[in-house]
Order: sequence, then structure tokens, then C-alpha cells
Amino acid sequence: MFDCKVKVREIADILKISAGIVHTIIHEHLGMKKVFSKWVPHLLTPEQKQQRIDDSKSCLDMFTRNKSEFLRRYITMDETRIHHFTPESNRQSGEWHAAGESRPKRPKTQQSAGKIMASVFWDAHGIIFIDYLQKGQTINSDYYIALLERLKAEIAKKRSHMAKKKVLFHQDNAPCHKTMKTMAKLNELGFALLLHPPYSPDLAPSDYWLFADLKKMLRGKKFGSNDEVIAETEA
Repeated sequence: MFDCKVKVREIADILKISAGIVHTIIHEHLGMKKVFSKWVPHLLTPEQKQQRIDDSKSCLDMFTRNKSEFLRRYITMDETRIHHFTPESNRQSGEWHAAGESRPKRPKTQQSAGKIMASVFWDAHGIIFIDYLQKGQTINSDYYIALLERLKAEIAKKRSHMAKKKVLFHQDNAPCHKTMKTMAKLNELGFALLLHPPYSPDLAPSDYWLFADLKKMLRGKKFGSNDEVIAETEA
């Protein structure tokens, strides 16, 4: 119990008995089994876990009070990298074959190094706009503030039902999203910022829905430039 990673062979060598006997004792008599660690994005502290509960309940209560109104006012955003080539998944490569036929073969390929960063702003009605980061630029607070100003203009143009409504805006906790300059701009624009607990990608609908479908549609397609990637993404 002092070394949970000790191997069966090591115990057998120390006790001068067979590995088979050690295996039987460990599994059948002691009721032990070897388990492997599970990968998680971040190990949360008790305080962060409690914050996840509190923030999730707050958003759920807001949604439950008036679902239709919540969805009319809710706008979210996230960034994703779109590669010039992403190989298709095993499921996408499936083909119908007669019984007894050999399985088709394909070489193992990696996604391309060429890629472009897309910032997507969207709501329950669809995409509001997508910004594509130009080569040599980075998304800092100033860049992000410019996107928020564009969002305000696009909402006025494309979402007439929001003319007298306050936007319920949801973003993750990326550094450029949480600076004092960004918070001041969100307040100036009149956006109500929804809570997003730390290290909670599962609460960002872009991650588990929109981007997953987008990447699935682009898998297996090859593009020669950023312009081709942008055109296909827009389509």
C-alpha cells in the first residue's frame, strides 16, 4: 500500500513466488485491481467546484424563468483554429462491403500545420458574424474590444428583435475576455455578462455543438490557402 504503482513481477521477485500466485492473491483475495488515471482539463479546487455549482444554478434559474426570452437575448462566442486539412475520422471513412471482403486501407495522415483562427459570434437564430485573424496578429484586449463593437453593430443590423432588449452575453474566461478594459467595454455596450466558472469548457455551447459540427463537415477536405478555408467555412 506504500507503493500503489508496484508491478506484479516486482512483488513476485521480492516474495520469491510466481507472478501467477501474486496475481491471484491481489485480485481474488485482496479484491484489488489496477486502474489508470483519467485525463481532465484541470484539477478543480473545492472552491472552484462550488463556484461551478453556484454559477450553473444561476444561469439555469434565469433560463427556467423565461426560456423563450432567454433564447431571444442569448449571444455567445468562442475561438477555434481551422486547419487547411484535417483527416476524416474512422467513422467517416466507413464503406459498405459484402461479407468476407477485406477491410479498405488508408494511410495515417496528420492535420496540416496551416491553419487560421476564427472568432465566431452566434445565437439561437444562427451565426451573427465570424472574424478571421490575419497572419501576424494576436487576439489581445484591444482586438477583442473591436470585435465587441462590431458585434453591437451587427446585432442592430441583423437582430431587429434586440433593439430594446439587453444582450445576455456569454464568453469563456480567456485572458483577453476578462481584462478591465474588456469589462468596461461590455458595460459601455450594455451587455449583461453571464457567469462562466473557471475551467468549464462544457458550459460553452460552441465547444460541444457548433465547432464539433463544423470540424466534422471540414474533415477530409484539403485547402490550399486561408482564403479557401474561409470560403468553405462561410458556406
